[in-house]
Amino acid sequence: MPAPTSPADLFRRSLRLLLDKDIPAWIALWAEDGVMEFPFAPDGWPRRLEGKEAVAAYMRHYPDHIDLHDFPELRIHRTTDPQTVVVEMRGVGRLVESDAPFDMTYIAVVTVRDGHFTSYRDYWNPLAVQESGADFTGSSR
Repeated sequence: MPAPTSPADLFRRSLRLLLDKDIPAWIALWAEDGVMEFPFAPDGWPRRLEGKEAVAAYMRHYPDHIDLHDFPELRIHRTTDPQTVVVEMRGVGRLVESDAPFDMTYIAVVTVRDGHFTSYRDYWNPLAVQESGADFTGSSR
């Protein structure tokens, strides 16, 4: 039986998979009933995804729109709950459609149980999705 994965280790692995554009492996890190939330999502964008399948549908076309190159700034903070971390990070790359630079700062509150993401609250900058080519979600905006 493999050793339990710490929330910080699982999060680092998830970033590596995003850089590798391995969305199926990224989705495999999720619990079946995992929830992903976007408290700052603009109108027309999803604010809550319930379940692994909903997260998979949301992320399926991500690499076709955003080509991530690096997470040059990553800070993972432990909390009083050993299964929850707060992450500060910056993702850089390019928007595939326009070849424009992509540079976003995020804060995420992530909870892991039994080696899988169960809760992921992503506090990203909604102004960034105003760029042409940033909408990979099929939003209604």
